Amino acid sequence: MQGGCYCGEIRYEVTGEPVLRSQCHCRECQYITGGGANFFLLVPNEAFSYTTGAPQDFARTDLEAPVTRQFCPTCGTHLVTRLASRPLTVVKVGTLDDPAGDYGAPQMAIHMADAQPFHLVDADVARFDRLPPTA
Repeated sequence: MQGGCYCGEIRYEVTGEPVLRSQCHCRECQYITGGGANFFLLVPNEAFSYTTGAPQDFARTDLEAPVTRQFCPTCGTHLVTRLASRPLTVVKVGTLDDPAGDYGAPQMAIHMADAQPFHLVDADVARFDRLPPTA
């Protein structure tokens, strides 16, 4: 899979299959998306690499273990989120060259407790008020 930012300054590649295809409705993602759910792929860190350009990092300073969000410094496109607690990268579906082919559909919807009335989730998608339980 390949993708990049709106202006084309940054390009990336994802090798291998995603660990998860999901949509997130948390309040933080609503800020990042401008109000909608955040559709994403979760991939191992080693499966993601930038091929052109370099992103700008942002991490909140008021949190103990914040995630690092990576943006294009020119056009502002939010490309990925690097998790502090796990060796996984959250790839934003809208930045993929072929979102429909590479993403398909979400396996689950998370943080539904924060969802807005206008956030739509297909009836066959598993829903969780926060994160799903781990095995």
